[in-house]
Amino acid sequence: MRLWADPLRRRWLLWATLGVVFLLVNMNRLSSAVLAEELMGAFETTGAQLGTLHAIFFWVYAIMQIPTGILADRIGPRRTATAGVAVMNVGVVWFAFADSYLTAIVARGLVGLGGSVIFVCILRFCANWYRADEFATMNGLTFAFSGFGGVLATTPLAILVDSAGWRTAIGGFGVVGLLFTVVVFALVRDTPTQAGFDPLEGVPGQSTLTNAQLKTSLSDILRDPLVWVVSVMLFCVTGVNLTLFGLWGVPYIVQIYDVSVTYASVFTLFGSVGIMIGPPAIGWLSDRLERRVELIVVGGGLFTGSLGIIAVFGDPPLPVVGLVYFLSGLLMGSFLLAYATVKDRHPANASGLSTGTINGASFFGAATLPTAMGWALDDYWAGDLVGGTRVYTEIGYQLAFAIATAAGAIAFLCAIWLYRHEQR
Repeated sequence: MRLWADPLRRRWLLWATLGVVFLLVNMNRLSSAVLAEELMGAFETTGAQLGTLHAIFFWVYAIMQIPTGILADRIGPRRTATAGVAVMNVGVVWFAFADSYLTAIVARGLVGLGGSVIFVCILRFCANWYRADEFATMNGLTFAFSGFGGVLATTPLAILVDSAGWRTAIGGFGVVGLLFTVVVFALVRDTPTQAGFDPLEGVPGQSTLTNAQLKTSLSDILRDPLVWVVSVMLFCVTGVNLTLFGLWGVPYIVQIYDVSVTYASVFTLFGSVGIMIGPPAIGWLSDRLERRVELIVVGGGLFTGSLGIIAVFGDPPLPVVGLVYFLSGLLMGSFLLAYATVKDRHPANASGLSTGTINGASFFGAATLPTAMGWALDDYWAGDLVGGTRVYTEIGYQLAFAIATAAGAIAFLCAIWLYRHEQR
């Protein structure tokens, strides 16, 4: 009962409820890596077509980010998240029954539509329930939840697919998600006041935006050059990580090192473990040191260098590949500090809008890079097929990782700009 009666305790329960839903979002968006060969066989796709099937989630997700910010600020995270969970999991169940490539595209787009609202709703919830100096920590912890979803999308999903088939496995996750629609609506409250508590000390009041304030805030956000630089940075980094862990990371290991999908999925699991560790640890460190951009610059340099190892060598020892995947997830925590940086520059009652804007850029990257890397792989395809699935060459994968490294380099340059901007 004390958990329910104490607002400082209950907020953790409510946040965890939304976190579980975000876990399911991440599991769905990263599942394509383990399912890649199954999907290519089921729908007879090329690499570029598989990249598009994977990416449609992110195109819809990205387009929805500014509308999501408006919804989170205007009608609140509880109702917005509840609707999102319901739509997402209807799409998941539909995807499990899809009998054609076109149907699968539509169903996965629906998954992206519902999943698109969850992260921004959590950020808006945290702005309502936590102090400003706790925000980076909460942002990191939220991504740690997504890391658990990433873990589910690797070896556990591969084992489940082997035993039950991919359609049964994905459909089962959709049913679990539909049950959580009820849980979110029943438990979550937008503010301490709506939960029957007094306002929390140190947490600023979050008034609802009027139409005039909404227009002014959106204009200010879109005219802020820092928002655009952060957007480019997140476009590159999030695009690389979600492409690596969500699509091409597993086929690369399977085809270059001649191992099973289940074994290869262990290495993308390292990336998810990195996401579970890096964002909360780096967010906590940032809040304690009161430093943001310095940590972003360091992370950007290490992120780019690690990806370059695979681009240069093509087939480094598998432990090195595992380390690269782990660092890619771990260092995501440094780039996530950009959310707190942007949030602090704009009014508190527009936090959903400001974070939604840069989050949209992240997922435009996740929508673009899978298809771009798929084109690179198709260009160097030698015509080999195994069980209806294309087998790509080492040079093709090197070129794909070169694209990822170039994106990392652009993100690093953006981080340096942010540092110089802060120094001025």
